[in-house]
Amino acid sequence: EVQLQASGGGLVQAGGSLRLSCQYSGFTLDDGYAVGWFRQAPGKEREGVTCISPKKQSTAYLDSVKGRFTISSDNAKNEVYLQMNNLKPEDSAVYYCAAVKRLICTASMNYWGAGTQVTVSS
Repeated sequence: EVQLQASGGGLVQAGGSLRLSCQYSGFTLDDGYAVGWFRQAPGKEREGVTCISPKKQSTAYLDSVKGRFTISSDNAKNEVYLQMNNLKPEDSAVYYCAAVKRLICTASMNYWGAGTQVTVSS
């Protein structure tokens, strides 16, 4: 059974950093799964943030996070991370990790974990 759980959220001041972790089970990236990070702010639609492919190629979906957010993976720990630097109040949202069995990143995911709240104060 595929499962994912995001953690690491919290309250941080603008300009600060957080690292989110996505612990997954039931698959590995080597099995041909891509894992992505998404976020949803109150009153807004969910949006894709970034994704890592089975070949560890990353794709950033949002121009606003390029140069600030980095996705990485540790296959030995079955974890995917989202390092978020220079956080801005508009980054505040619930962040989710999700997975799909595809060799390339896509915004359409099949498996979703519970989210973790990120709040950036100004």
